[in-house]
Amino acid sequence: MMRTRPLKVALLGCGVVGSEVARIMTTHADDLTQRIGAPVELAGVAVRRPSKVRDGIDPALVTTDATALVKRGDIDVVIEVIGGIEPARTLITTAFEHGASVVSANKALLAQDGATLHAAAEEHGKDLYYEAAVAGAIPLIRPLRESLAGDKINRVMGIVNGTTNFILDKMDSTGAGYQEALDEATALGYAEADPTADVEGYDAAAKAAILAGIAFHTRVRLDDVHREGMTEVSAADFASAKRMGCTIKLLAICERAADGESVTARVHPAMIPLSHPLASVREAYNAVFVEAEAAGRLMFYGPGAGGAPTASAVLGDLVAVCRNKLAEATGPGESAYTQLPVSPMGEVVTRYHISLDVADKPGVLAQVATVFAEHGVSIDTVRQQGKDGEASLVVVTHRAPDAALSGTVEALRKLDTVRGVASIMRVEGE
Repeated sequence: MMRTRPLKVALLGCGVVGSEVARIMTTHADDLTQRIGAPVELAGVAVRRPSKVRDGIDPALVTTDATALVKRGDIDVVIEVIGGIEPARTLITTAFEHGASVVSANKALLAQDGATLHAAAEEHGKDLYYEAAVAGAIPLIRPLRESLAGDKINRVMGIVNGTTNFILDKMDSTGAGYQEALDEATALGYAEADPTADVEGYDAAAKAAILAGIAFHTRVRLDDVHREGMTEVSAADFASAKRMGCTIKLLAICERAADGESVTARVHPAMIPLSHPLASVREAYNAVFVEAEAAGRLMFYGPGAGGAPTASAVLGDLVAVCRNKLAEATGPGESAYTQLPVSPMGEVVTRYHISLDVADKPGVLAQVATVFAEHGVSIDTVRQQGKDGEASLVVVTHRAPDAALSGTVEALRKLDTVRGVASIMRVEGE
């Protein structure tokens, strides 16, 4: 039976995503009513600049007092799309205290203090949904939390930042340098005026923390994620990758240890074979590759950012939360029962591509190989090119712990015949 009294929704933030949420709620109101089983009503919109004209939104709904809005007591669902840590954290916990469930797109807050938010939601018997926090429109959080809840996930690896994938794709396909590709991404609106959060991996690291926590049923915070940016990736790196039949992507990788006793989470550029499904992800698209024991290998692909795609994920959560409200139930909360430790990066085992500038004279290769052997790092392939007393030496290793590779590189720098370490990059997806 259709309920006639509307469910009231408060919207915190009305920027690119928030304005799309409000638009879809208005234009698809009848469909949402049928899907939920009751009408939904936008009851208030909290903004910083109330004088700004917002098409399709009744000015009477606009307020600058977000705290008063979430404290009203008649709000059923709060949608938080303002981002950042504060005041978002306080507003979300206040919403729970005053009877509202929450839909959020706030990856930074969830990665830093998701445990507090989940605890507050559980304490007050409310929902906390956040599909839009990772990979935009791609259904990913719910499949991990629900569809694969009966399976054991061992690895999650993906491209979760559209800006960086656009830049790296342009460098690969056109031969452009990093700055040239970044300038194009900025001109097209893919990169912010200050792209630090994207290109230095902070955005992807927050998403990796969320994914690892859900996949492995343990708490993983942002500080637990090893992070490396992509600003040092060069055209020469892409040339080397092509010679290996690879390309370069900024990857978020979450893994369960082989013994099952720990997990790792990391973000860094890596070479991946052209045969891997992630290698074909172009432009500003996102894709996440999940490996589970029973389900096998699964691929999730689609637009990972932008107002409309992100709003789609927000509205999907809104429908789910509203259905739960009508059923007087709540959806899945935090699952952290395994309490697995997060291993440091030094224990991560992978392959490496190292490019060295060396003196072009007899015995150099033997010296370099000796250093690798002394640190327990086995060499897979080596390529040397020399001219006029200078040479480049490219070494690709077998799998080795990160700590062993770090010690190897430190020792290589001390050799008189090694002029410098041009680049070090991990090789993944094999």
